[in-house]
Amino acid sequence: MVAGAIGSGRAISTLPHLCNRIKQTDPVFQVAGKRRNFEHYPTTYMALIRCSDEAGLVGEMWRMIQDMVCGSCLVGPADLSETVRILGNTKIVNKALSIFLPDKRSQVQTNCKHLQLHNPDANTGSALISTLGKLGREDSALRLFDEMREDGLLPSAKLYTNLMGIYFKLGRVEKALGMVQEMKEKGCAPTVYTYTELIKGLGKAQRIKEAYNIFMNVLREGCKPDVVLINNVINLLGKAGRLVDAIKLFEDMESLHCTPNGVTYNTIIKALFECKAPASEASSWFERMKANGVIPSSFTYSIPIDGFCKTNRVEKALLLLEEMDENGFPPCPAAYCSLINTRGKAKRYEAANELFQELKENCGSSSARVYAVMIKHFGKCGRLTEAVDLFDEMKKLGCSPDVYAYNALMSGMVRAGRIDDAYSLLRTMEEHGCVPDLNSHNIILNGLARTGGPQRAMEMLTKMKNSKIKPDAVSYNTVLVCLSRAGMFEEAAKLMKEMQLNGFEYDRITYSSILEAPGKIDEVRAHTTL
Repeated sequence: MVAGAIGSGRAISTLPHLCNRIKQTDPVFQVAGKRRNFEHYPTTYMALIRCSDEAGLVGEMWRMIQDMVCGSCLVGPADLSETVRILGNTKIVNKALSIFLPDKRSQVQTNCKHLQLHNPDANTGSALISTLGKLGREDSALRLFDEMREDGLLPSAKLYTNLMGIYFKLGRVEKALGMVQEMKEKGCAPTVYTYTELIKGLGKAQRIKEAYNIFMNVLREGCKPDVVLINNVINLLGKAGRLVDAIKLFEDMESLHCTPNGVTYNTIIKALFECKAPASEASSWFERMKANGVIPSSFTYSIPIDGFCKTNRVEKALLLLEEMDENGFPPCPAAYCSLINTRGKAKRYEAANELFQELKENCGSSSARVYAVMIKHFGKCGRLTEAVDLFDEMKKLGCSPDVYAYNALMSGMVRAGRIDDAYSLLRTMEEHGCVPDLNSHNIILNGLARTGGPQRAMEMLTKMKNSKIKPDAVSYNTVLVCLSRAGMFEEAAKLMKEMQLNGFEYDRITYSSILEAPGKIDEVRAHTTL
């Protein structure tokens, strides 16, 4: 007896759709399942799984998935794929993935053969590979793909596309390109989504010309592009400074039967500012967008606001901020961030703080990036106590400090001569799972060079050389200046030689000051001549 009797399977399946009553529904589900010769349909399980996911009841959802997978009902590939996708958005997916494909593959295949479905596991495999890629488990995703090929399963275009994205993420561009070639050899035609992933990946790899040529070939082959693909091409052309080509593609969209959307206009406007086109041209595109019935978003407004700030047209930026408010748009942290930073750079710290407070009052909160900008400027003007207070406020409000916020506060501490506090904050940062970047280490290195003495600075540099984050020209020059000031010219000369070997240029002013030191010219030249 399958889901019937106690009410039909359909009746039981409709119960979970009242998501706010899942806890009342679940006991009925369990009682029904315990009846002799009774089993639930996969649709019944999936209804509860979907609603548990929507209601945020992760524990209930996970238990239901376990019951479904370990039960006797046959789970089809569509339900299995959807379950994997749902798990991909949760933190329990690592332990969940292991129970699916190995345990259920034979059952899924049997079920699908009975239904005469083609390629039963391609969609499930695609979902698994996509999820593993998002989790950073690229090796597992690649192994799964190899296993699928060994089992004779024909990969789908979607699976190839997901795999291509993983190869691009790993920086293995040639392997990604090989996926396209393999698709064609296997008779699996690339889709518009495949070409979008391909062009986006090549753009990130700075292979702009190649990406654009592929796009032009796509058009010649008669593949109809969608707006997402065109937006990606316009984006990479804009970033490469090929503004004429980007605008031409925009104008060609009508003949390609593709309508520009908000993202298209955003991309063009951003490219205009990045390519240093006249501000009036960017403004005209903004007006053209509105005239064509495409409603700007808060993010759209943030682009010209940021562009006007960077070109010292703050009044125009403020007018756009007012326009946003008049048109009923919610406060945009990105827009405020640009204005706050511009005010801070002009040393108008009170004006910057007023904008910051205005954002908090109107929005109820702020982003980690805006906090970081305000903390940075408080640190620069010597208001370290206020910077620390803002940092603490972030944490109290549940806004986790990011690397920029940590760097901003560490920089302020170094400026105030509190190098030990800054060093302590670096360790706290690591303990809280926020990975320091090169700038984090250079901030500490600068503090040690200024107040900690050459020995501690050299120790820090050595530590960086032995870590994943390698020193750059700034790191070396910071220590070089420190050694020069301490009169340690022999050590400075050795460091300069090391810099040359690593392809870094040393500070010419520091080099001149070392050469001017009495009796040191020959010694320095001896150490720096390759």
